[in-house]
This record gives sequence, structure tokens and C-alpha cells, in this order.
Amino acid sequence: MVDVAGQDRRERQVPRGRHRLATALDSFVGRESDIARLHEELRRHRLVSVTGPGGVGKTRTALTAAELWDDDVYVVELASVADPSQIAPTVATAIGVADQSNRDAVDRVIGHLAAAPSLLVVDNCEHLVEGTVRLLLRLLADLPELTVLATSRSALGVRGEQVHRLDPLAVPETGSSDGRSLTEVPSVRLLLDRARGVLPEFRINDDNCDAVVALCRKLDGLPLAIELAAVRLRSLSVSQVVERLDGRLHLLAAPGPGTEPRQQSLRALIAWSYDLCSQAEQLLWARMSVFPASVGLETLEGVCGHGDLAGDRLLDALDGLIGKSVVVADRDGEELRYRQFVSLREYGAEQLDASGCTEEIRRLHRDHYIAVATTVLDRWCGPHQARDLARLRLDHPNLLAALGFSASTPGEAVAGARLASLLRYHWIAGGFLTYGRRWLERLLRRLDARTPERGEALWVVAWVALIQGDRSVAREYLDECTTIAEELGDIAMQGHAAHWTALMNLFEGDLQEAVERYRYAIELHRKVGDVPAELAAGFQLGMAETYHDRPQQALSTVAAVTERATADGEMWNHGYARWVEAIARLHLGELEAARDAILSTLLIERDFRDGVCTALSVEVSSWIMTAMGRAADGATLSGVAAGVWRRLGTSLAAFGPHASAEGRACGEQIDHALGAAVAGTLRNEYGGADVVDAVRICTGIITAAGSGRPDRTSRMAGRTLAELTAREEEVALLIAEGLSNKAIAQRLVISRRTVDGHVERILRKLDAESRIQVATWVIEQSHRAGSPGDAPDGVG
Repeated sequence: MVDVAGQDRRERQVPRGRHRLATALDSFVGRESDIARLHEELRRHRLVSVTGPGGVGKTRTALTAAELWDDDVYVVELASVADPSQIAPTVATAIGVADQSNRDAVDRVIGHLAAAPSLLVVDNCEHLVEGTVRLLLRLLADLPELTVLATSRSALGVRGEQVHRLDPLAVPETGSSDGRSLTEVPSVRLLLDRARGVLPEFRINDDNCDAVVALCRKLDGLPLAIELAAVRLRSLSVSQVVERLDGRLHLLAAPGPGTEPRQQSLRALIAWSYDLCSQAEQLLWARMSVFPASVGLETLEGVCGHGDLAGDRLLDALDGLIGKSVVVADRDGEELRYRQFVSLREYGAEQLDASGCTEEIRRLHRDHYIAVATTVLDRWCGPHQARDLARLRLDHPNLLAALGFSASTPGEAVAGARLASLLRYHWIAGGFLTYGRRWLERLLRRLDARTPERGEALWVVAWVALIQGDRSVAREYLDECTTIAEELGDIAMQGHAAHWTALMNLFEGDLQEAVERYRYAIELHRKVGDVPAELAAGFQLGMAETYHDRPQQALSTVAAVTERATADGEMWNHGYARWVEAIARLHLGELEAARDAILSTLLIERDFRDGVCTALSVEVSSWIMTAMGRAADGATLSGVAAGVWRRLGTSLAAFGPHASAEGRACGEQIDHALGAAVAGTLRNEYGGADVVDAVRICTGIITAAGSGRPDRTSRMAGRTLAELTAREEEVALLIAEGLSNKAIAQRLVISRRTVDGHVERILRKLDAESRIQVATWVIEQSHRAGSPGDAPDGVG
């Protein structure tokens, strides 16, 4: 067999996607030695904690060091997480693990990170130390190739932890007066850099150098304090800033136990910044503290733009806060989102509490997202779907904060349950099933029996549970929902109770019952004008009809879905309908039409990133390729599908015995055509593919099949070792042993660059696309030669 455990990560044909680290708009000053030392510590230790006071620059330093890391880098931001139970799900979301199963989030994280060496940056742990430590110990124990870089105001206290204490920037000595030498001092360099951002002509000269020294020393070299002070230089001289800061420090009480004296300067500067704000700016600063993550302007206006901040007054206040460095504006093209640093948000929360308005603003925050979710639902059958889902993904931390307020505040559970139900497509299509189920079930425990809100939440959570394969729990929810719907005489709820009970019947293999219930549900959906539900029930009915040996009828059913979806510009149900069409046409032997249908779904999935639809589409693509005689492509795609299923934490079996049986039959056909060993190697080739990779790989294979290009095994079948030079043959044999390019270079005592060149020429000569294909081909060559004894070690 081929051992790929030692394969160099950078040579993998399926890149696992380095985390897109935020690009700072300003320069990074004064931390060069820290970055170098931190990078070296990460090479020698598996857990490194960057500690230091608030405002010292822990996050920026950690992210900059992570940019130098060779392996995959994932960043988890815990500042917005309030509940320890949400740590693992937050990590799963941050690293790109689709949240589709009810499997423990820690297990899903481990499964995802096991595929390659990784660096996990866990930012802002200080308020969740115990839960973070518990998770990190589990990850480090189960993932020997994982390195963790954490940031916290204090050490985590874990055995083996390497603590990197990040001190404030060095400050000038008292009496320093040479302007030229001052600019070599890190704290002065930062002040000069930021001051020129607001006052381009700012210089250090004989008149102000003493004041610059005094200011940097009073601020103890804290980067955040220096940045806030630099803003003041737009209207004050350095000496005037020092004088006013002196007065504020005298007003502060001595620091309490465990509080660093230097934090007094930051506190004083934050308070000074607050006092220098206009009343409207202070009000916006405080109200913005309810947002745990960045938000768009529309949301700011919806939550904060009332009373003294109505209309343009909010825009003026926002502009003022950005100018004072209290609010950061992140730009992505024409889109702007606004956020605050943790220390500034904490101060704003104190002011909001002091005003007695926290509950009012948090309720407005929750109600705003109810309005957003209502809009998404109202226009779901239209061209906005992918954009709406993307927006909800960005607002995910804010949605959880709104649900947390609703679940923890007396009298708010009904509104919270309404929000959780309205977010059904965020949970289902957006990839957050575990979150949705957790919050729906938590809020259900706080709802009265026999109420419309309870009935609505019951069928939504049943839908989630069914996709997760938890049919017994779904049955209980649906039984109760059916009772409530009948008691209330709620036709819409009756339609949903029948609809999702039909899905349960389908997944249990009771096809006749499923078909009858779907038709009844569709009738009720039409009666109340619920088009999204009607379309979803329509493509699911088509699936039931297909497996009930009525593929021609299924084609008629899903054609009606695609026709209506196309007319409305709707794509989500459209994609699923084309997926069902592909299965039906496959059953009818219409392979080219099946290929075209599944390609249509894959193209839609490039925008939606629906993990379940992607896995199902790749699975069906494998069946189609196999039926077309392209067993190697079928094996590759079955491996891609298996990888996505693993990431989702579920499998094809959750979608019923008929689909599962078809998948097994296809697998047996592939093994028979290729041989189990070769088929297994091809399946493993892309086992690390995520949802985005899966869509890309599958689209490429399906498109190539349409062009008539032979599959990869056919293209390489006529090649022989004689086409390679002696050294290339030697390298190919070592690839088949599972050696990385680096290991091959060491074995042959040649340079890594030379090996890279040989590998590129081997791939080109054999018309291969990856090292795994080369290894598989070498095995086949050995078997055809009938001389397994001559095969290289590890081959055969």
C-alpha cells in the first residue's frame, strides 16, 4: 500500500485553505524582536501563550507571527463568546467545519485538523480560561501535529505551556533629548507613525522631544494607549496632551490587587477619549457595546439610530468615533463593517450599564435581527438567497448574542424562539445546524405548551434533527407539532407538520407514505401561499418518487420546481431539484442528461456552500461517472464525498436506506472495475477536501467528462517506466513508498529543488495530476509485471 503519512503538506493536491488573516490598514511598529522570538518558540513548543495587559497588542502580534507559519493557520476569536459551552462550536466554525451533525463539536474539530499539521490561534481566552484549557488539552492530546498559539491577559496554567510575556513597547529614558535617537525607540516610533496619520507634518524636534518622552513614559509604552493619544495631536500639542493626562491620572484610585499600574494610563486615556466625545458620540459608543462582533451600517442604524441618534446624527457620531480611533472601519470592496477593540467595548458596556439602558438596547438588538430574519424569509424565493446567507454568516456572533439575551432574560423566550425559527435557512443552508438545534431546544424549555411559537419551533428543530440523522427525536417533535397545529386550526403549521413527517418517512424508507404526505403538505402550502415550503416539499417528493420506481413522474415533479424557481430567481431549491433530476435520469439511463443536471447543482453550490447539498451532489456525481465507465473518476469522487461527509459528521445513510444502498452498489462496481487496492488509493487521494474544494474538484471532473476527455486511469494506462529517465524512475519508486520530496532529497542526497524538478517532469510525462496518481500507477506497473518481489518497499 502507499503510505502518505509523511507527505509534505505543501505538496498536497488539495490545499486545505490557510486562514485568511485580516490585513491591517496601518503599519506594525516595534515588535520585530517579539515576532522573531515568538516564531522560534512556536517551532519548539506545541502550546505558546502570548500574555500581557489589555491594549499591549497581543492579537496583532500573534496574527503577525502566524503569517510566518508554514502549515495551515486557523484563527479563533473568543472575545464574542460568553458561554463556555460555545467554545468548541466556535472553534469548529472558525476552522471551517460544517456544523451539520449532532456529533460533539470537539470530535468534529479533531477530525478536521487531523488531516494536516496546523497552527491554531485562539484569541482572547482570558474570560473563558477553564473551558479553553479543557478543549486545548483534548486537541493537543489527540492531534500530535497541532500547534496552538493563544492570547490571554494571563497564562493558561497548563503544564508544558510556553508563556510569551508581551511587554509594552520600550520607552525612552528620562532626559532623552536627541530627536534622531528617539525615533529608534519602539514606543516613540509608534507615536510618530500614528501621529503622522492624523497630522502628516508632525515631527519630533527640540521643542517637543521632552514632551514626547514624557508622553510615552506616562503611557507605559502601551500600543493602544499610544494610538488613542496620537489622535489628540490633531488638536493639541504633545505638551498639552501630557498635561491633561497628568490631571486624569491623579483622579484615578490606586489599582486594586492583580491590576497592573500601567493599566491606569490606558483607563485614563479611554476615559479621557470618552469625555472628549460629543454627547451623541458617547451614546453611540455605549450602545455599540451590545455588538460582540463587527456590524454593517444598516444594523447600527437599526439598533442605535433612535432618540438622540436618529437620522444623520448617528452618521455624524460614527464618523467622529472613527476619527477618534474608538471605532474601526473594516472595508471589503464597497462594504464597510464597524467594530470596537475589546477594551473600548468593555468601557462602553460600563457606561451603558450605568445609564440603566442595557436591557433596552439588547432588546432592540434582538428585535433588529428578528426583522432581518423576517426579511430573509419573506424574500427567500428570489435572487437574494446567497447574499442573505453570506450576511447572516457575518452576523452569526450577533445572532447568538440575541438568542442568549432571549434565553436568559425573563419574558423574552417567546421572541427568542421566533428569531430561532425565522433563522431556519441560516441553520439549514448556512451550515449551522448544531447551533440552531441547541438554541431551539433551549428556548423550547421556556415556552408554554400549545402555543403557535412552540409549534413553529418544533417543526424547525425536527427538520434540523432529521438532517442530523436523529429520527427518534424528530418523531417526538413532529408528533407534538401535529397536535398543536390541529388544536389551533393552524393550516400553515399543519402543512409543515405533514411536510417534515414525510421527510422522516422518506429517510426511514417508507416511500408510499412519504409520497402521500408530501402531496398533502404541498396542497396545504399552496393554500397559505408558502412558496419556499412548497418548493422544498416538491424536490423531496421527487426524491421519494425516484426511489419508489417512478423516475419519469419524479422528472415531472422537479421540472415544476425548477420552472417556478427559475421564474422567481430562486436558486437553493433549484439546486436540490436538479440534484434529484440527476438521480432520476441516472435511473432512466440518461447519463449525459444526468451529468448536465448535477453540474447545474454544483455551479449553484459555488455560491451557497451548503455542505449537505455539496456532499449529496458529489456522491451522485460519483454514481454518474461510474455508470459512464469512468470508474477512476467515480472512485475519486466517492473519496471526496466521504471526506465532506466526515466533516459534516453524518453520512449518506442519514438520507434513507434507498440512497445508501445505491451508494454501496456504486462502490462495489468501482472496486470490481479497478481492484479494491487501486480504488482505495484513489478514494484516499482527496480525503481532505472541504466543501469549497469538493465543489471545485467535482466540477472539474464532471466538466472533463462532458468534453470527452479520458479519465485519469485511462490517460496513464499506456505509459511505462521506460518513458522515465533512470533518476525519474528512482524518484517515482520513492513516491510510491510515500516519501515526501524533502525525504526523497535526503534519501538520494540531492537538493530539494532538484527533486521538485524531477516530480514536475514525472507528472508531465505520465499525464498525471498528483503524486498519489504516480504512486498508484507504480503499483499497477509492478502488478502487471508480475514481480511483486521487485516492487519497492511499501508497494504491493
